[in-house]
Amino acid sequence: MPRQQLIALFAGFALLMLVSSSLFTIQETEQALVLQFGEAKRVIQTPGLKAKLPWEEVMRFDKRLLDVEPSGKQITLADQKRIEVDTFARYAIKDPLKFFQTVRNENNADIRLSNIIDSSVRRVLGNVSLGSVLSDDRVRIMADIRGEVGEASRPFGIEIVDVRIRRADLPQETSQAIYNRMISERDREAKEFRAKGAQMGAEIRANADRERTILLAEATRDAQKLRGEGDAEAIKNYADALNIDPEFYSYYRSLEAYRNSLANSDTSLILSPNSRFFKFMDQGGGKK
Repeated sequence: MPRQQLIALFAGFALLMLVSSSLFTIQETEQALVLQFGEAKRVIQTPGLKAKLPWEEVMRFDKRLLDVEPSGKQITLADQKRIEVDTFARYAIKDPLKFFQTVRNENNADIRLSNIIDSSVRRVLGNVSLGSVLSDDRVRIMADIRGEVGEASRPFGIEIVDVRIRRADLPQETSQAIYNRMISERDREAKEFRAKGAQMGAEIRANADRERTILLAEATRDAQKLRGEGDAEAIKNYADALNIDPEFYSYYRSLEAYRNSLANSDTSLILSPNSRFFKFMDQGGGKK
């Protein structure tokens, strides 16, 4: 091959290498930082064919949302209950220059964000109770965590899109302790209900006994009143009968006395013959 052709071929190859090393393509999902000897020269955030000096270097960053998943951890809440928490966050690189200057790459960013998320989650959850974490108040709690993480990560050229608690469970030993405490609470409530029931039953029985006593007393009073009225009526009738024929009444009463006294043949009476008891036994005693 002639020398001129060889030089031309070499020059063409060198030119091709120069052109290939000076042109690069940025995809729609990418953004880039052009570095010269490790120093950032310019930021490229629009897609297309771009040019650079052969000795410049292109560092690409993802434009899409990126995920970071810190490892699970145990956190003590304000009510001294411990829970196991798994979190995750989504972020986007908004300023490639700041991102490169502070964390360099996505791996370092994941480590820094994991520490920030862990610190924020511990601080916020340390001021709330388990009931708040499991209630509608969880939305506010997550908003507080997201705000803190966003503020702390802004110097990295990062925008925090979302921070979520994926799982918040009690540790196994804590769950068993809570279960046992729930059993104790239910037993205590059952005993209280039984005691209240026994008290109500005693009060009902006492009221019933008191009402029974009152009813019996009133019935006895009414009966004695009626009996007294009957006795008074009987005495009145006897008195009226005595006033009508006192002699007949005396005779009737004497006959009753004879019947009651002489009914038993073994009865012996030692009385004076002149006793008023025998006045109607004298054949002539009944006549005047």
